[in-house]
Formats: sequence, structure tokens, C-alpha cells
Amino acid sequence: QVQLVEFGGGLVQAGGSLRLSCAASGSIGSINAMGWYRQAPGKQRELVAGITSSETPKYADSVKGRFTISRDNTKTMVYLQMDSLKPEDTAVYYCSAEWGVYGRSWGQGTQVTVSS
Repeated sequence: QVQLVEFGGGLVQAGGSLRLSCAASGSIGSINAMGWYRQAPGKQRELVAGITSSETPKYADSVKGRFTISRDNTKTMVYLQMDSLKPEDTAVYYCSAEWGVYGRSWGQGTQVTVSS
């Protein structure tokens, strides 16, 4: 199994930046892809950004050009650099890992609030 812990949420003004971090532990070698999801009040959880084992990133259209996903060389940390934040980016952000054949793990979530 894979365990995930997120760091770095908080309150920021519109136009500002935040960097989220996610630390993975456990069966790290079985991880196929990692990503960041978010869930705003009253809305479904949505994919924000993902990165595969071959380091190919993908982004939701709403964050393209503003957010950047990356991983460190050990593949135990994944980051989400969020720039030019907007109030509509306010949500709980979750780190996710797909591992093994059907495995999926979630972090506990971290709140990001963007004030106008």
C-alpha cells in the first residue's frame, strides 16, 4: 500500500502563489501515477494535475499555464506549484497515487483559500 501526506495549504490573496507538497511512503516502487485533485463545497472532486511514471504531466483546462506539477528524483515527493491564484481555486486539495493494478490512495486533504 501507499500512504500520502500533504503539506502547504493556506490562505492567499488573488494573484498570489502557493506550493503544495505530498510525501509518499510504503510501496513506492508500485506507484504508476500521482496527481492532485480538488473539491470545492457543493462540487464533485476534480482532477487538477497528474504526472505519470514517465513524468508526462497533464492539467485541467482551468489551471493550464498557472499550475505546475513535478516530482523529485526519489519519486517520493510530488509538488503542485500554484501561481496566479483565483478565488475559484478555493477548495480542499488532495494528493492521489495510483499503484499496482487497481490500487489508489488519497491524502487527508489540505485547504486552499484564495481571497478576492
